[in-house]
Amino acid sequence: MHSTFYLPTKIIFGSHSLAKLSEQKLPGKRALIVISSGTSTRSFGYLKQVQDQLDAAKVSYEVFDKILPNPILAHVTEGAKLARQQGCDFVIGLGGGSVIDSAKAIAIMATNEGNLWDYVSGGSGKGKPMQNKPLGVVAITTTAGTGTEADPWLVITKEETQEKIGYGNDDTFPVLSIVDPTLMVSVPPHLTAYQGFDALFHSTEGYLNTIANTFSDQYSLEAIRLIGKSLPTAVKDGRNLKAREDVAMANTLAGMVETFSGCISEHSLEHAMSAFHHELPHGAGLIMISKAYYTHIAENHIADERMIAMAKALGRVDATKAMDFVHALVDLQKACGVDDLKMSAYGISESELPAMVQNARVNMGGLFGVDPMTLTDEDCLKIYQESFR
Repeated sequence: MHSTFYLPTKIIFGSHSLAKLSEQKLPGKRALIVISSGTSTRSFGYLKQVQDQLDAAKVSYEVFDKILPNPILAHVTEGAKLARQQGCDFVIGLGGGSVIDSAKAIAIMATNEGNLWDYVSGGSGKGKPMQNKPLGVVAITTTAGTGTEADPWLVITKEETQEKIGYGNDDTFPVLSIVDPTLMVSVPPHLTAYQGFDALFHSTEGYLNTIANTFSDQYSLEAIRLIGKSLPTAVKDGRNLKAREDVAMANTLAGMVETFSGCISEHSLEHAMSAFHHELPHGAGLIMISKAYYTHIAENHIADERMIAMAKALGRVDATKAMDFVHALVDLQKACGVDDLKMSAYGISESELPAMVQNARVNMGGLFGVDPMTLTDEDCLKIYQESFR
């Protein structure tokens, strides 16, 4: 048994924990605060809370507010330029996964030459090593979906080539992360569901990954259990703080799964979907293909014991076969009101599906290499086709 545990991020978890920001040792004296292009971060007062905390810590700041739900390379480049021009010596990502991923990417490009795609591997990326360490990153998550506050990974889209690719290394872990469930009560029901299922699939994929280990297994199963227990309540009653706390903890645990294990090809297939259609929420895309994807694993008896363990964690305590996980998954989707999502509602056409298979293989092909099975292009196309409606 060989495993490595490395998580150099200080994580402060709990309701109202944002009030502790000014007490922390921050990685600099001038911050670039990265937020989304939407209005919620300001309208709900989250940005003001962070600014007040920085004022108390005598830290100055600039705000960069252009990040999209599927973040793009152009905004990473623009944000890095602003950080350099304004003399920012660390970056705060205040928002969901797209914002924190962008903060990590901006931190890289604030200290390194060229373009992020010079360092990305896959697609048209050049795969060069970073020459300089990135700026320190503080992650303050306002959603429970990607777990990026507890892992080194970031996902950015190069819009002109429809490449949506992940990147990260030991230097891109956040220095400090604050997980405050009170910042999540304003997330609307449908987004709560999409984000919760993203966290679920980080956990299920990490549990099925061929490099899964004792560390990742424990976090995977507990995250699955918490999501099965509390995601429907968080969707139906967003102000239920106990449910929000459970889902937030599941999300952070799922981020740890991403650190110690990682995703498999389900994420590759979805990245291709949202690379073609930027308006498709990542979690929604995962939900769309999940039944067909996990049915393929179950019907081919690829990981029966692990599928049964996941079914039990999701609440089906009497599970005895792999398909019990699929049934539990569909029941959870129904309980959260997301069982009838349609690819076509986001502009996806059946004629695009073969191109998406190739996009997934070229740009995120590494995840296929840690699958518990060998997925052919025909298998991938069949999963897309069975999911299409």
